[in-house]
Amino acid sequence: MDYARFVRLRRPIWDRFEAQLAAPEKAMTHAELEDMALCYRQVLHDHALAATRYPGTAATQRLRGLAVEGTRRLGGGRPDKAAGLGEFFGRTFPRAFRRQLPMTGIALALFLLAGFWGLALTTMKPGLGIAFLGPDAVSGLADGKLWTESLVSAVPPAVSSSRIATNNISVALSAWSGGILAGIVPLYIVLLNGLLLGSILGLTLHYSMAGELLEFISAHGPLEISLILVSAGAGLCIGRALVVSGDRPRSLAVRDAARDALTVLLGCVPWFVVLALVEVLISPSPELPAPFKLAVGLSLEALFLALAAFPGRTPETP
Repeated sequence: MDYARFVRLRRPIWDRFEAQLAAPEKAMTHAELEDMALCYRQVLHDHALAATRYPGTAATQRLRGLAVEGTRRLGGGRPDKAAGLGEFFGRTFPRAFRRQLPMTGIALALFLLAGFWGLALTTMKPGLGIAFLGPDAVSGLADGKLWTESLVSAVPPAVSSSRIATNNISVALSAWSGGILAGIVPLYIVLLNGLLLGSILGLTLHYSMAGELLEFISAHGPLEISLILVSAGAGLCIGRALVVSGDRPRSLAVRDAARDALTVLLGCVPWFVVLALVEVLISPSPELPAPFKLAVGLSLEALFLALAAFPGRTPETP
């Protein structure tokens, strides 16, 4: 299906869902809420499809916004301020995270496999690096300069961090919502990111610039990769529920998987914001020594895993 036909056929559903989001929540009947939930699922499906086939288009941007707003509207009641946030990050998020660890492990294995494949390809044929980085970046490597030096220097840090956070959250959202396509989109994101990282590392090795690259990514890279893999694992859980529901009704399996996946995604969002600040203020700074950057990266990774893997002892809600 071409882009124009896709938009023409699906736009009525998007318009209806947008109108439902604009309606007062308390004024909606039970039947209207059910119809809104149906439109929400269709919007998620369309966003996953658009993000894969028509990335960067206006329809993809609109669907991303509708998906985020729909998730906020249908995700449940408002938390009781600080107590609700403490309950979420101390108990709800870690439990959902642990339930999805098997699929996150599969995402990690595929990421490493793609990374080694990309490393081998560019090690044997460095000319392939132009396809991943472009001729200007490769020319800079030949002159002993990393392309990362100009990533954030041309704009204010606040703008750079906002762009980085938005991009990373968009990747995570695509990996999560793409699970509704039987897990194809999160698999694609995992394999693509692994291939890119391995290929770039192999290319910098060829030009004896791998040390500089590893220094640049040491502060933000470990946690950034982890968050993308966790989001992809959440999407894979939805895909698994669609394909293999076990002895439960498929609708129930998908509902439970989607609820856990949404919890995991929301728990990862604040960390993307922290990473954006690190990537702007710490990673490119030549004044900061490499051991300090590595310590920041490992500390962030350890803190995230500690908070995500072990539920707190907050009291049960009645």
